[in-house]
Amino acid sequence: MDYFVHESSYVDEGAQVGAGTKIWHFCHVLSGAVIGERCSFGQNVSIAGGTSIGNNVKVQNNVSIYEGTLIEDDVFLGPSCVLTNVTNPRSQVLRRSLYEKTLIRRGASIGANATVVCGITIGRYAFIAAGAVVSRDVPDYALMVGVPSRQKGWMSRHGHLLTNPDGDGILVCPESRLRYREVAAGLLRCLDLDEEAPLPAELAVGHEFYDALKRSN
Repeated sequence: MDYFVHESSYVDEGAQVGAGTKIWHFCHVLSGAVIGERCSFGQNVSIAGGTSIGNNVKVQNNVSIYEGTLIEDDVFLGPSCVLTNVTNPRSQVLRRSLYEKTLIRRGASIGANATVVCGITIGRYAFIAAGAVVSRDVPDYALMVGVPSRQKGWMSRHGHLLTNPDGDGILVCPESRLRYREVAAGLLRCLDLDEEAPLPAELAVGHEFYDALKRSN
């Protein structure tokens, strides 16, 4: 076995788990779940069959990933965030054949205690703030806050609010120095690195605290 499972956790027969993945205390991976390489699952995580999870996904404590959820590479799910798969659940009405799809795209972050209502797409590198409730599609790089959530701005791939555009509308991440620009209304793109490309090794490790970079921005 080329992945780690803590002795208190269960991986059912029929689940697929990629190399280098770590499954910590009191987790349950059900048959039919597909998990990529180098993922990490904290304490008390449940992963249903019919889910697909990419590579290098980090899931913190107390998260349930329900059938119908598709999670791409490099996604972060914060502690006790909530995913769903039925918009209008009733105990008396069986809807097991009607589970709705939720797509969380590459590099997105879902903050602690945030709720993602099913049937939507969270865009690449979107950042859902702690406690937010998201019920509509979210653009790439969007920072979403509040209940119900609203877009407050744009976030860089390194998780920094992008501010102070220059005369050409270019926004610069204070940590990576990667440049971004809104190429159409509501559509942000990185000018230096394709959204599907992995971070270069020299940009994949943080070296400064968030508050220090926030002050310098």
